[in-house]
Amino acid sequence: MNRPTRHRSNVPGARSLRRQPAQGERELWDAVRDRRFRGLKFRRQQPFGPFVVDFYCHDLRLAVELDGGVHRSPTQAAFDRRRQASLESHGVRVVRLDAALTMSDPAGALTIALNPLIPGPSPPLTPGPSPRGRGGRAF
Repeated sequence: MNRPTRHRSNVPGARSLRRQPAQGERELWDAVRDRRFRGLKFRRQQPFGPFVVDFYCHDLRLAVELDGGVHRSPTQAAFDRRRQASLESHGVRVVRLDAALTMSDPAGALTIALNPLIPGPSPPLTPGPSPRGRGGRAF
């Protein structure tokens, strides 16, 4: 799946969005910049074809979008659906996070949203051995 051609017209807009991020974007960027989240590299306000995605991880081909109040309007919701369909047609998975949740716990919101998507060690299914020895009997 090829990446869409870069539209030069949205590069200045992406730069402007980077200079004036929303509060939730600022919080999430602080949690993911410099590979702070599971060693993954994220870019913010990344031009992708005719769109600009809030955060993009090339290694996972993953776009993370923060949805604030403006995304609740029917017009914006319809645009978001079309944009998501276009990104997915290019092999990019899209995860949407609520901006309010991201402001209160950015790393937690990202962990909950991305856990099913990111390969890595699974938590143990059973507890470790008994500290007292075999069969739980003290020696």
